[in-house]
Amino acid sequence: QVQLVESGGGLVQAGGSLRVSCAASGRTFSAYAMGWFRQAPGKERELVAGFTSAGGSTNYADSVKGRFTISRDNAKNTVYLQMNNLKPDDTAVYFCNAKLGRNTYWGQGTQVTVSS
Repeated sequence: QVQLVESGGGLVQAGGSLRVSCAASGRTFSAYAMGWFRQAPGKERELVAGFTSAGGSTNYADSVKGRFTISRDNAKNTVYLQMNNLKPDDTAVYFCNAKLGRNTYWGQGTQVTVSS
């Protein structure tokens, strides 16, 4: 069982930056493929950025390439999403996701609001 707790969301003006964090419980964090998803009102949840495996390469949604960066610190059991040049379309609840085998875990989400 893994518990995920997101933090760092908030209100920012367009063009600004935010970093959201996801702290995970458990001793096998380094084995998990981690990712960030987001869900805007009236829209489906979508992948923003993720690690394709526990330590491996990353992938990004086309809409955030060049602006967002995912990273992880296995010593701190934490994954980050650095968001630069934010746009109003980035407004959503951002969720942390962890996968290992057939097990998938979600955090409770953190709200990011970008004003124009």
